[in-house]
Amino acid sequence: MKVAVVGGGSTYTPELVDGIARLGNLLSIEELALTDPAEERLDLVAGVSWRILARQGHPARVSATTDLDAAVDGAGVVLLQLRVGGQRARAVDETLPLECGCVGQETTGAGGLAKALRTVPVVLDIAERVRARAAPNAWVVDFTNPVGIVTRALLDAGHRAVGLCNVAIGNQRAVAAHLGADPADVSLDHVGLNHLTWTRRVVVGGTNVLPGLLDEGAEVLTERSGLPAALLRRIGAWPSYYLRYFYDHDAVVREQRTSASRAEEVAAIERELLDLYADPALDEKPALLERRGGAYYSEAAVDLMASLVGDRRDVQVVNLRNAGTLPFLDDGAVVEVPARVGAGGVVPEPVAPLDPLLAGLVAHVSAYESLALDAALRGGRDRVFRALLAHPLIGQAETADRLTDLLLAANHEHLRWLS
Repeated sequence: MKVAVVGGGSTYTPELVDGIARLGNLLSIEELALTDPAEERLDLVAGVSWRILARQGHPARVSATTDLDAAVDGAGVVLLQLRVGGQRARAVDETLPLECGCVGQETTGAGGLAKALRTVPVVLDIAERVRARAAPNAWVVDFTNPVGIVTRALLDAGHRAVGLCNVAIGNQRAVAAHLGADPADVSLDHVGLNHLTWTRRVVVGGTNVLPGLLDEGAEVLTERSGLPAALLRRIGAWPSYYLRYFYDHDAVVREQRTSASRAEEVAAIERELLDLYADPALDEKPALLERRGGAYYSEAAVDLMASLVGDRRDVQVVNLRNAGTLPFLDDGAVVEVPARVGAGGVVPEPVAPLDPLLAGLVAHVSAYESLALDAALRGGRDRVFRALLAHPLIGQAETADRLTDLLLAANHEHLRWLS
């Protein structure tokens, strides 16, 4: 099978390639086609990717091209991991909202909306070319943020798409390491929306160990959530670290105003990584890559592809249609929950009702996501304003108005309806 990676010039592509090499028995890949408009970095990433595969004895060949059509031609799976506007746009997403006293983050709040506006039209264009040129019944696996909004755009347009995030697998692996357990023996009741999830149960050997972890104030829970153990016990669940933007908003804003943005940190790491990738002797992913982000993305991606292609019908946490899973949301919404994955698609597993504390925020953010997608698809200042006004991290008319003008001015070159 041919797997195409759109955004293949990303510096964390070697993380994906390392997973493909290590887990080669799960999925038969003959060609890994990397495509990216940034030709110089694409060549560097393709080179180290080929060396990683060769070192581990994986037979797949690596191709690299700036021609999207050539990359997706005949592919059975197309992975989307692109960033429209690059780290420069991300830096704006993370700093511009601070001018209005709002969290600066690339996937939620005003920054997340800006990213959605730039990204959704580009992804839909790519998906149409995938539909025309990829293998029949090819799958699109979306790792491009904001995953929930982008995945809904793909599904609404009729594409065979599944959204993927590494938060759930990161939680699973962290708990397994803490307990000295095999990750395969650890399952999670992980529910919500992309980047707005809570782990409500951690089951090991048929026993829910989360209450015990909460009682002991396990470091693994506080480290990954960024929230104190006392708050986690009061919530009765383990929030993803994105919930800190909601539960501790003002403290986060104060921190962001006095520290370098994550975009600046990542840009510096990327420069170092590209220097490392240029070394023809490098044939394994460097330790520095752990600081780039995307931990366990490779294993999650390989597992998902193996189940979609090989019809394993196992349970994985993915982003998919709600379809009644959370009854207070419309069926077309995209949720992040455990699902049964097979060649016929992904089907959400039944989940217990959400506590009102969780359900209220999920409903609020899901409504914002619907408005954000509408703005991304149809444009217009009023639609952008409505999405910002609906977001629980903004929610004030004067702030939403000001952010709308700032956001549109900063993203003028990327929004077709403004040109």
